[in-house]
This record gives sequence, C-alpha cells and structure tokens, in this order.
Amino acid sequence: MSITKAEIKEIIMKLPVEEIKQLIDEIQETMQTQDLMKLAETGFQEWNDPEEDIYNNETEN
Repeated sequence: MSITKAEIKEIIMKLPVEEIKQLIDEIQETMQTQDLMKLAETGFQEWNDPEEDIYNNETEN
C-alpha cells in the first residue's frame, strides 16, 4: 500500500504549526546534506582513475 502526495499533505496540514516548521527544518537539513554529499563526490573522481593509482603499485621481490 502506497500513500499519495495528497494524502501526505493532508496529514501534514493536520499537524500543529510548530511541528510543521520543525518538519520543514528537518527536510531542509536532509536536502542540504544530500547536496553536500553529491558535491563531495565530484571532488574525488580522480580516485577512480587507475592511472592515478600511485599508491597501489606492487613491488616484486
């Protein structure tokens, strides 16, 4: 059973105003965290390049 966007909105609108504000704050914090994680991923793309893997050189004895 899935819940629709309209049903979620209806439930939220029944909450006290302070709880709605708190929910909005939590949603915004989650969105900011996800945005920062996406941004951070782009900063480490060179780690996926095998030619740049200088620390994984195996030496033969």
